Order: sequence, then structure tokens, then C-alpha cells
Amino acid sequence: MLPGLPGTEVCRQLRGRSNVPVIMGTAKDSEIEKVVGLEIGADDYVTKPFSSRELVARIRAVLRRRGEPEEVTPTALEAGPVRMDVDRHVVTVGGGKVDLPLKEFDLLEMLLRNAGRVLTRMQLIDRVWGADYVGDTKTLDVHVKRLRAKIEPDPSAPRYLVTVRGLGYKFEP
Repeated sequence: MLPGLPGTEVCRQLRGRSNVPVIMGTAKDSEIEKVVGLEIGADDYVTKPFSSRELVARIRAVLRRRGEPEEVTPTALEAGPVRMDVDRHVVTVGGGKVDLPLKEFDLLEMLLRNAGRVLTRMQLIDRVWGADYVGDTKTLDVHVKRLRAKIEPDPSAPRYLVTVRGLGYKFEP
């Protein structure tokens, strides 16, 4: 919800002044609302709730259609001995390839993108499993344990994927 002006009016004014790409993000999901948004100049329309992954994909698609550089976020991540190619879904540790299931990959990606910063358990769950996840937080612990077994030299004494007691986890480069 925008203060003062409806999103359609903001889009109309933006389109009148600029050719900047516009993606409308709204809770209004009726067909007529979508059609109106697109007809007044939005390049895309996404309804809430939406994941950050979906939003990034939509941003890339809009930029691709506009002929702009596709890169929105880095697709090659590196911290310590861990290297990740997000686009190719490839992880290497010390030069050796490591196969990761999707959730472990997503978890590691989030930690690498925030290397050195503490991410709370809830932040990780929201970003990896989605804000509407209603399971046990122990699921995160299980995935962290499995991830440590694959990336740590000694999983029982982690150097990289570190627990911050009472808060969450961080990737220590």
C-alpha cells in the first residue's frame, strides 16, 4: 500500500516521465486489476505473497526484454574454500565438486550472500522455505548439519558454517 496515491497512479506518472521498468507488486489479484496495471504501463505484475526468487526472476525477465544487462545479483559466490555458481547449481569446496539438494543449496546461497553476517533462524527459514512455512525450526538444524558434513573439514568443530548461540547461523569466510 502506497501512502497518498494508488499504485496505478504512481505507475501512470512514472510512465509519463520515464521509461524505467515497472513491476507492480500488490495484493490485488483479480484479472481486471492485472489488466489495468499492465495497460497503464507496468512491465509485469506480481501478486503477494511472492518469493524473492520469483521477484528476481521477473526482474531479470523485464530487463532481458528491455535489452538491459541481465545481472541483478551476483551468480558466482565465494567465501573461504566454498565457491558457488548459482546459475549452474554447482558448488565446489577446495576445488572438489559437492552435490547439494535444492534446500541445502538455497541455504548455502543465503549464507554465502551474507558471509560474515549473522542470520537468525527465522530469517533463514523465511528466505529458504518461505514466509508461510509452518513446520518445526529443527528442519533448519537438520539441513545445517547435512550441509556441514559436506563443506566442513571437521563437521563436529565447524569453521565456516558457525552457530551463533541464541541467534542463528553465519558463514565465516
